[in-house]
Amino acid sequence: MRFTKMHGAGNDYIYLDCFSAPAPKDPAQVSQIISDRHKGIGGDGLVLILPPDQKTADARMRMFNADGSESEMCGNAIRCVGKYLFDHGIARKKSLVIQTGRGPLALELEYEGDVCRRARVNMSTPILEAAKIPTNLAGNPPIEVPLDVDGRRFTVTAVSMGNPHAIIYVDDITDELVLGYGPKIEHHPAFPRRVNVEFVQILSPTEIRMRVWERGSGETQACGTGACAVCVAGVLTGKTARKIVAHLPGGDLELHWSEADGSVYMTGPAEEVFSGEWNGQL
Repeated sequence: MRFTKMHGAGNDYIYLDCFSAPAPKDPAQVSQIISDRHKGIGGDGLVLILPPDQKTADARMRMFNADGSESEMCGNAIRCVGKYLFDHGIARKKSLVIQTGRGPLALELEYEGDVCRRARVNMSTPILEAAKIPTNLAGNPPIEVPLDVDGRRFTVTAVSMGNPHAIIYVDDITDELVLGYGPKIEHHPAFPRRVNVEFVQILSPTEIRMRVWERGSGETQACGTGACAVCVAGVLTGKTARKIVAHLPGGDLELHWSEADGSVYMTGPAEEVFSGEWNGQL
């Protein structure tokens, strides 16, 4: 099985080119095996780059977390899909449309010669209705709602970017919060489909620092949909502006929640690490 390892701001996935080879029959199981950082290739999950089934799209992506669960969307992965399509000559053009579990999303590529370096993604409009996030917290959306977790009370703002996010503003982002409470919040009954958890420190109205506990993968170096959700939450709570820079452990992402069309735009890097052949048992 031929694969390519890529990352967006450190959020690394194993990508399979399903234009040139058939998709695996059980991608959830494949993701669990090859994502293992000790016995597999190592990554936050698996992404299938598939031919589109809509005439207006250039490709279709499916992404699976390291635990095998399928997610609707990944903002860092979609930039890497765009890079792969361009760099490998499948769709060598600046503007692309990729089908996702969130629907078709548009990308604008930034490239040097024959290599895409960055991409700007129209991540579409945030989902703010509690039932569609989904969460049973009060409010549409829930803004700074108390959430009790294992004897500690958090103040949570919930937003969906096609997948659910719980944003928590803190003075200091610690391992105790991310690694200790992140998994507990992920599985909290308030979130029937589990949730991605963002711990956010405000540096200025246009700059934040964040760490993410991702549903199905644990802490990751970056989360594109999470950064978009933080941008939206900052506006909803009045804490930050519509344009921000998010500093994540793996790098920076630029976010803009547009007043003009209501969409969230995300710009960030896309890097190919290596390609190879998986000969292990699946």
